[in-house]
Amino acid sequence: MLDKLEFMIALSRERHFGRAAERCGVAQPTLSLGIQSLEQALNVPLVKRASRFQGFTQEGERVLMWAHRLVGDVNAMRQDILGLKTDGHAHLRIAALPSAMPLVAKLTVPLQRRHPNARFTVLGRTSSELLTMLRQREIDAGMTYLSNEPIGDVEAIPIYREKYLLVTADPYGDPDRVTWSQAAEKPLCLLCRDMQSRRIIDSIFRHVGIEPTPVLETDSLSALMAHVRVGRWASIVPNSALETVELTEPLRAVPIVEPDVYHTVGLVVSDRYPIQPAVTALVEEARARAIQGSLPVA
Repeated sequence: MLDKLEFMIALSRERHFGRAAERCGVAQPTLSLGIQSLEQALNVPLVKRASRFQGFTQEGERVLMWAHRLVGDVNAMRQDILGLKTDGHAHLRIAALPSAMPLVAKLTVPLQRRHPNARFTVLGRTSSELLTMLRQREIDAGMTYLSNEPIGDVEAIPIYREKYLLVTADPYGDPDRVTWSQAAEKPLCLLCRDMQSRRIIDSIFRHVGIEPTPVLETDSLSALMAHVRVGRWASIVPNSALETVELTEPLRAVPIVEPDVYHTVGLVVSDRYPIQPAVTALVEEARARAIQGSLPVA
């Protein structure tokens, strides 16, 4: 049964029978027969039949929800038992906001020093994506905003408060601060609207009566910096994002004021399921880093 549920999950991700089979390491007929066997066992159609994958039936969507939960439970159980048996041979899956990615290393590196057998998979995701992955047990922990939008049934460990900066190569204006209204006058490169940091920026602009019209939108921080570095455009980024950016001349980062805005970012883990020892160790590392002040706190 478990392998058939894994077939369903792979099909939902790939939206293609051939790619789903390849992802599962089986032949396409094996995957198709496995799903048909699951349909026969449940006595309901799960997949909309056509020459190409057309989606799941209503019953299929419900089975997919249970598949995520059951497969996630089994994988978590394996990790839990393996960790007890092999003294720290754990594999932690972490998703983080792109802007918070530099901070993940400040948790994983010291954790790996204390547990040399630990392994990590770190993914860049939007806040909504990582919370969905956490609920479906596709990741063990996430690094996201805690104070701007609802985050649901999670245990949250606040780590730092984030402030926004104008990154520009233009010497115009006060070198020490700029208002949000002044920042809006720049030709801006901004992150895409499906990213929470962008939604925060848009809400601040609306608060001061401005609707931003960026000349470029992207989901890549490196793309933002590359365009700003050319000299014509500017960008607004969280202060955490600058940990991976070399602010050499002529680039400079200027605090944005009026209003002063901060949002809390931290680690989240699900509180719906038993927590593995390795996840507990990660949570303890996050709490220690925040207490010690080794992560930025405004």
